[in-house]
Amino acid sequence: MWLVFSKEIKELLRDRKTLFFMIALPILVFPLIFGGMAYFTTQAFAKAENKVLKYGVVNSQYSAQISAEFSASELFEQVNIDANDDYAELIKNDRVDFVIVLPDNDGADILTSGQLAINLYLNDAGLNLIYNRVNSIIEKYAIQYQQAAFAHLNVSPDQQVALLKPIVLSKVSTADQRESWGEKIGGMLPYLLFILCFQGAMFPATDIAAGEKERGTLETLLISPIDRTKIVLGKFLTIACAGATTALITVLSMAIWGLVLSRGFAMQFVADFMSQIGVLDFVLMFLMLIPLVAIFASVLLSISIYARSFKEAQSYMGPLVIMVIIPVMVALLPGVELKGGWAWVPLTNVALAMKELVKGTMDYFQLIAIFGSTALIALLLLGFCVYWFKQEKVLFR
Repeated sequence: MWLVFSKEIKELLRDRKTLFFMIALPILVFPLIFGGMAYFTTQAFAKAENKVLKYGVVNSQYSAQISAEFSASELFEQVNIDANDDYAELIKNDRVDFVIVLPDNDGADILTSGQLAINLYLNDAGLNLIYNRVNSIIEKYAIQYQQAAFAHLNVSPDQQVALLKPIVLSKVSTADQRESWGEKIGGMLPYLLFILCFQGAMFPATDIAAGEKERGTLETLLISPIDRTKIVLGKFLTIACAGATTALITVLSMAIWGLVLSRGFAMQFVADFMSQIGVLDFVLMFLMLIPLVAIFASVLLSISIYARSFKEAQSYMGPLVIMVIIPVMVALLPGVELKGGWAWVPLTNVALAMKELVKGTMDYFQLIAIFGSTALIALLLLGFCVYWFKQEKVLFR
């Protein structure tokens, strides 16, 4: 067994593509995903906030103050339109970004004019911040009109507050910062870890049996005096080692990049959040991934044994990514918690446990069910893999 394992590891280390998915991808994936998302989101919002918006205005003569506010701003550019124009068509053809129709009853005395209804026509399908930017101007005049009406009615400031908000419902969250952020981040963490571990195990698994069939070296291995069970275990350990290495590097990468982002970019909330996650939590995340990787290794090796060629094995393994994603998506559903039967559901229980570890609300007694169910499934699948490898009709189909 160890001789086969040693042989496969040496061949694995010579494959640059496999090493990339095992080592380079986990190290790079976190800064690329989180850093990239943060960068492009910031850029998109900055662009939307600073873009000069072309607009058309209708009934400007009735609301001279509001019209003048838009004209004076360098972030708005007025385009002459007619009241009878098709506003949707103007926006669709990019002649204007929005059209604002001002009311004909505008006046500073809202007690006389009544409520003013302003219509804003825009394409609100994408990120454009048009409504927010227009509303910031409208809101300023709304407050002025409101204050003037209150002054006319001799309403004191305290009475104004009571009239505008007769009842205030204050939300006092009992969740600390770690639990709040953990609920948001912890759900996506298993998604990344599962996919990376699966990818890290898939590439060596594809070559370790199907690749040997294609190269014609499997027959040489079978006629050697090594028992077939030991051959399977040696190959299984190689795949599991590759997946476990990917898991370890991924967890370390997550911790290291979290510290880098918090210190290098002065992101205090990241520093506070990362400082609350203990070493034990990271160790448990890695340990939970080991039986999970064993499941992946057993399934992938069984497929690779069955496939006639490297390409056929890849075609079988590709769709399995969906089967990895589904349990993680189930863990994100409302009401699905690490309690009762969910602690025994393979893959989903690991995803739920990782979220609880990140949140700091882990019930460590649930680890018995998590490790027990996952390890049992892994042993059963490994037993099937050994049986599968001993079938001549499978090896030489």
